[in-house]
Amino acid sequence: MTARATTVVGAGVIGLTCAVELQRAGHDVTVIAEQPGDATVSSVAGAIWFPYRAGPVDRVAAWARRTRDRLEALAQTTPDAGVDVLTCWEITDEPAPWWLPAAPDAARAAAPVPGAPPAWRFRAPRVEPAAHLPWLEAQLDRPVVRARLDALADAPGDLVVHCAGLGARRLAGDRALGGLLGQVLVTAPGRADLRTSITDDRDPDALFYVIPRRDSLVLGGCAITHAGDDAPAADAALTARILADAARLGVDVGPVRAVRTGLRPYRPEVRLERDGRVIHCYGHGGAGYTLALGCAEDVVALATG
Repeated sequence: MTARATTVVGAGVIGLTCAVELQRAGHDVTVIAEQPGDATVSSVAGAIWFPYRAGPVDRVAAWARRTRDRLEALAQTTPDAGVDVLTCWEITDEPAPWWLPAAPDAARAAAPVPGAPPAWRFRAPRVEPAAHLPWLEAQLDRPVVRARLDALADAPGDLVVHCAGLGARRLAGDRALGGLLGQVLVTAPGRADLRTSITDDRDPDALFYVIPRRDSLVLGGCAITHAGDDAPAADAALTARILADAARLGVDVGPVRAVRTGLRPYRPEVRLERDGRVIHCYGHGGAGYTLALGCAEDVVALATG
């Protein structure tokens, strides 16, 4: 039987993961993207497993649990994929966060930083975007096509899988989709524990997190509604606040190597549904890496049906 010609629109972590899973399921896949992987918001992401700013909670919990299991397996078998499993601490005032079913090992414990209340401790995978995105591209049978689509109807193929992130505002006319500004600092490791990630979200307007990479740290952050399609320049005051939060929590970081901004494609509910030959999969907010594999499995099921 001839393989079904399938076009995936978008080369962030969602688009590339869907493309790889569809190809493994027997589809003849071509990825079309206006921006290359290192220019997508996926390249700026903290990329640690955590279902941040995504809904609906029941579907997100299921996608997150399946993605977590598969990323943990990838960490064991494929070092080149850029996935490692860390100990994570979530400092929050919530007595029982909604995401607990997706992290059954989570338990309350004394926080690893001075002055903080008890936190939720759990194990979770962390992805290195600079390794993972090229690794995903390398799984594809053909290179990503760099092109701008004016309409989804212009995409070739028997099926079109729409993973354009913020581009869905234009391609799907989706007014429910908006940008959430994130700003991160990449620093030298300093004396921080590269096996441990800490998030403090007691104040949602002053979110702080530190996510270790293999040879650096990513510090954030913020989630500010932004009306435009392009991320603004870095805010020096926000950089100062993030560094002050790190010092307040006793996280000893090294010199700042880079400051980066990006717009998370946020929607009150992730859109994952089929409409004719188009399968929509976008609006993952700050949880793209957390949901990618679970969502891609559902995309394959919709493509097969």
